[in-house]
Amino acid sequence: MHPAPDPICAPATALLPSAVALVRVSGAGLRALLAPLLALPEPRRASLRTLRWDGFQEKALVLFFPGPASYTGEDLVELQVHGNPRLVRSLVTHLGTLGVRLAEPGEFTRRALLNGKQGLLEAEALRDLVAAETDTQIRLAQARAGALPDWVTAARQALTPWMARAEAAVDYGEDEGISMNMGHLFETLAPIRARFHVEQARARAARHLQHGLRLALVGRPNAGKSTLFNALAGEDRAIVTDIPGTTRDVLEVRCEWRGLPLRLFDTAGLRETADPVERLGVARVRPVLEGADLVLHLWPTQDPEPDPVLQEALAPFAGKVLEVRTFADQAQAAGTTPGVAIAAHQGDLDALETALKDRVLGGLAPDACLGALATDRQVELLEDLARQLDLLLALPPACPPELPASLLQGAWGLLARLTGEDRAESALDQLFSGFCLGK
Repeated sequence: MHPAPDPICAPATALLPSAVALVRVSGAGLRALLAPLLALPEPRRASLRTLRWDGFQEKALVLFFPGPASYTGEDLVELQVHGNPRLVRSLVTHLGTLGVRLAEPGEFTRRALLNGKQGLLEAEALRDLVAAETDTQIRLAQARAGALPDWVTAARQALTPWMARAEAAVDYGEDEGISMNMGHLFETLAPIRARFHVEQARARAARHLQHGLRLALVGRPNAGKSTLFNALAGEDRAIVTDIPGTTRDVLEVRCEWRGLPLRLFDTAGLRETADPVERLGVARVRPVLEGADLVLHLWPTQDPEPDPVLQEALAPFAGKVLEVRTFADQAQAAGTTPGVAIAAHQGDLDALETALKDRVLGGLAPDACLGALATDRQVELLEDLARQLDLLLALPPACPPELPASLLQGAWGLLARLTGEDRAESALDQLFSGFCLGK
């Protein structure tokens, strides 16, 4: 058990008018500490209690979870009261007079982590679940909660005996005749390295799903940008007319389309224009292109060549441009420029779906990413792990034992950081700052 310095409390529900609000209290010895406010019920039995403080008389449904068998590993009390924000604030203030301070963001989950009630990966999954905006993001977070991924356990089991042998070879090799069988080491760790590379691909795709794909739609006026924008968004968010220059500003919407969380940006048609308002809209396109994961360059199938103004504007972003030929139902694509053919006004977008999943998810289906690492921290550590094993398996067979020993220790340390067993305070501060107070 990690010692808790003092009891904490916080609303676990939003401070908005509602039928019910939940206030959490965690710490040691809560039965005695809260005695002036209420008599706690039997453990894990919801009971109705009357709370009296500062002239208030509130009936509350109370649950008591004695530590260590609780979410935080400490005594934990949940008070379900009426959801009047002034009432909840008053109750939290009164708890302060009893010696219960207001929790910092994520402090309940931080105590759960420090007290061994959950792992760092599970805590990160919980944070992402609370913040999820789409069904796919919810499923991603849920799939990461719970036990460690099987490949992490397998990596630990494979590394442990080799770490011990490498250290023994370094310390006692010359005296005891202990050496590293590098051929056997390579044979044992090659499947682990291969699995790391598989997980890298899954993690890159999962990170895109976690954050949402930033798609910028660009093209000449009347190229079908707003029509596609509305089709992907599933509602009429952009005005569609035959008049060039209808879109004057960058429109943004978050949505989920065919299992892909999207952040869509509909931009003003790029062209030379004398209209001062339209020129402002065109000027705002470049920052959107810089921040996009993928730029969809829309140009009608009837056009033999793309607009030269657009070609020049998109040249710096060539690595993330996907050519999309619009109005594919009206004519055969002119010219030889490759592109994805769509007819957004008819809902014909299957080719675009395939291209997006291939370009951004590496051909993986969204469900294939379930359980994959997805946060920036996790993906960066996984990249370092893969590099560490790549270096290890590239060592010459006759190398001194200090080299494999150092790389094995480095890989073990990265695994410990990934799972949270090596707890850097700065990393924990960054993680839990994104939680609400009652979590």
